[in-house]
Amino acid sequence: MFGIHDLAVFIASSLLLNITPGVDFLYVLGRGATHGLRAGVWAALGIGAGCFVHITAAALGLSALLAASAAGFTLVKWIGAAYLLYMGVSMLRQRGRLGLSLPQTSEQRSMQQVFAQGFATNALNPKVALFFLAFVPQFIDAHSPTKVQAFLVLGTIFNTTGTLWNIFVAWASAFLARQLEVASRAALWLNRCLGALFVALGVRLALSQRS
Repeated sequence: MFGIHDLAVFIASSLLLNITPGVDFLYVLGRGATHGLRAGVWAALGIGAGCFVHITAAALGLSALLAASAAGFTLVKWIGAAYLLYMGVSMLRQRGRLGLSLPQTSEQRSMQQVFAQGFATNALNPKVALFFLAFVPQFIDAHSPTKVQAFLVLGTIFNTTGTLWNIFVAWASAFLARQLEVASRAALWLNRCLGALFVALGVRLALSQRS
């Protein structure tokens, strides 16, 4: 269908790639462990929404332009790195109790923020765009007249498996946090450790080169 071949290999490879820890994994892990399952799920959904930006851009050829333009890649890279640094510093500076024992309006606002942060974390990472350009075309017939449709189908499959995995990570981290009865102070320090990791990842992205 649409010139897609070796679909089973693609799905298996997607699962293996999705369970590899990265920025998205860390963000979902942190939200689930420190703010509960609901926050972790919203983080996973935000990341999935951000991933669709890359899928659509790659299918339409916009990511190819980004890959070919040194200035464009550098701009997006610096924006993404700056955002990761901002998130990391914000987590390091967290004060007070963590959790969601908030009024309903405040809780809803908090979930919207978690979703938006997850979206930006993925959408502003140019490495994700380059990954889709390098990985997905291997499973599409070069002579297929429906390459765009094929790219969208495969991208959706990849994103679906990734979102399901991230929801599992959210559940597992929230469950373990409850079982271990993580105290507010311990959760605060966990949040700060993850903040330090985000700072490190932001620096790494800023120093990275196109591959």
